[in-house]
Amino acid sequence: MTSWINHFNHTDYSRKRVHRIMKRLGIHALIRKKKKKYTLSTPEITAENKLKRDFKASKPNEKWVTDVTEFKVPQENKKLYLSAILDLYDRYPVAYVISTRNNNRLVFETFDKAVAANQNAKPLFHSDRGFQYTSRVFQRKLKEHEMEQSMSRVGHCIDNGPAEGFWGIIKSEMYQIYKITDEASLRFAISDYIRFYSEERPQDRYCCKTPAEVRREAFSTDTPAEYSIPINKRIQKYKEKWCA
Repeated sequence: MTSWINHFNHTDYSRKRVHRIMKRLGIHALIRKKKKKYTLSTPEITAENKLKRDFKASKPNEKWVTDVTEFKVPQENKKLYLSAILDLYDRYPVAYVISTRNNNRLVFETFDKAVAANQNAKPLFHSDRGFQYTSRVFQRKLKEHEMEQSMSRVGHCIDNGPAEGFWGIIKSEMYQIYKITDEASLRFAISDYIRFYSEERPQDRYCCKTPAEVRREAFSTDTPAEYSIPINKRIQKYKEKWCA
């Protein structure tokens, strides 16, 4: 909230001041609930975790992460699936596809859109071990575009932390912004929120710039700015516990 106010009003209010005013007005942030869910798959081909939780990238199209998540359609007994690819340099969604089916076509279309929009990109491509990413067809796609594949270890969703975090942001914020009643309104909400996230939602890590602003600036220079990743105490504790 502080970043939003300062970015679009050209002010410099502190977090404490904004928090104090929010408390007086009865405005509170919604904290999303954690879900622990993992489904074992039977992969054809798997790759080692080459990303190794190094989520910092020095330029666009150096490292991409991807995943698929589901949304329940209100008042209807069906779901929508969202597949997206994020660039780790600017957290920009380089491609996404919404579908009623979680299948190979969903992931392949997302990949094809990302490649079409970034034709010379040869990033390290990281995902979980979902059946779409371990399929031989997807392996061929990566090789055709000279991309190196990386996969999370079994049961370690934190290996794909940025993608998981992106889903959390969408699900905790989107439902507060849009009125969703059916499949059509849910599709619109997802698409428009991704536009909002990319073009209007400033992030502290990027000096209160949006992912789209960071990406445009990077492509306009031969020496893209570097943005450090804040220390995450939760991840540190996880590493200490599991010696990862």
